[in-house]
Amino acid sequence: MKDLTQGPIGRLLVAMAIPIAIGMLFQTLYFLIDLYFVSRLGDAAIAGVSTAGTVSFVILALTQMLGVGTVALVAQAAGRKDQAEANLVFNQSVLLSALCGVLTLLWGFLAGGAYVRWMAADAASAAAGAAYLYWYTPGLALQFALVAMGSALRGTGIVRPTMLVQMLTVILNAVLTPILIMGWGTHHPLGTAGAGLASSIAVGFGVVLLWLYFVRLEHYVALHPREWRPRWGLIARILNIGLPAGGEFLMIFVILGVIYLVIRSFGPAAQAGFGIGGRVMQAFFLPVMAIAFAVTPVAGQNFGAGRLERVRECFRTAALYSCALMLLLTLLCQWHPEWFIQLFTRAPDVVAVGAPYLRVISWNFLATGLIFTCSGLFQALGNTWPSLLSSASRLLTFVLPAVWLSRQPHFFLMQVWILSVTTVTLQAITSFTLLMREFRRKLPRAGGVPAAGAAV
Repeated sequence: MKDLTQGPIGRLLVAMAIPIAIGMLFQTLYFLIDLYFVSRLGDAAIAGVSTAGTVSFVILALTQMLGVGTVALVAQAAGRKDQAEANLVFNQSVLLSALCGVLTLLWGFLAGGAYVRWMAADAASAAAGAAYLYWYTPGLALQFALVAMGSALRGTGIVRPTMLVQMLTVILNAVLTPILIMGWGTHHPLGTAGAGLASSIAVGFGVVLLWLYFVRLEHYVALHPREWRPRWGLIARILNIGLPAGGEFLMIFVILGVIYLVIRSFGPAAQAGFGIGGRVMQAFFLPVMAIAFAVTPVAGQNFGAGRLERVRECFRTAALYSCALMLLLTLLCQWHPEWFIQLFTRAPDVVAVGAPYLRVISWNFLATGLIFTCSGLFQALGNTWPSLLSSASRLLTFVLPAVWLSRQPHFFLMQVWILSVTTVTLQAITSFTLLMREFRRKLPRAGGVPAAGAAV
């Protein structure tokens, strides 16, 4: 266990964020590698895999439900130096990961194909997406085990083992993807199904590696089958913190689904351009997401130890780092956004959608950085409901207007992108306001509003 209640906050955040960012980068490469080789199969394959890939946001929402609660409670227990509590939280998280994995398998095999056929722009895109999702379903189910183990380690301040495992799994995925998609060396190309199968094999390999790490090397939190009996009170605490955080990502899934639906009439090229642009945007978000992921254990341990001023300092520092990084990325997207789309396809109709999307949507990067930072602090304080409320506000400000616009006679794509920028800015204001309220409730001090407000 690494004690995060001592030392400069900025140095602790950077030391944790760098390996987290590297691990998240390699995790994102799963999708980018798949997309790169799938793009060689045509627009229908890109659109199908991009559409099926929206399911990953549902899984991300569920894994966040598990992971956020685990990180927060393990970090607070570690800050109190309560090893027994940290172990119990971890093992209950393992139990929940097994249950979620089984449910994911059932949904993916029974209903995944119907979902893709409903979302896709045409029959060819639907067939490509359904094949990809069918073979990627086992990998999605195994994600829960990876998150349970990685979150427990992050709560104790340990992030490098998870990073190394993610790197190795992506390398394996990069090797298998062209072999299975194109049939390199096997002479049996599987198409989009090969992309899903390669990812599932790689995720399974990562689960085995991380499990071996816990069995042989990890000592502060460890796998104890005797603690896998359900402890409903503790499970309720994990879910009380995790469910709102998972709900945030579920909101993202709903918003993405609405976008795919409202732009469906523009054809597969529009869905493909948005899909590639969206994946590029996710890759750009990795640095600030890593900072937000580092905020939770750093602020969580200090909150558990009663070092409240360091919690405030954690927010100030993380907000500064996140906003500076997002400003640089905004300028990059304003310069030549088409370069990032052309990494995956040279099709003019796809680039014509993806490049303007990146140029416009980059104006919400700064607000997104603040949203991520606020979310990390909510998790550290053990109350993620305000963060969910902030995300839910976009259902009113984005989804309803987007659906209304799509039914107007002169509807065009740029309206959706501009609407998204506006609503993300409103969400950032809401998140910040709610966090200041949470600070006043849980981090009292003389003078009223914390200095974090003045810093931002």
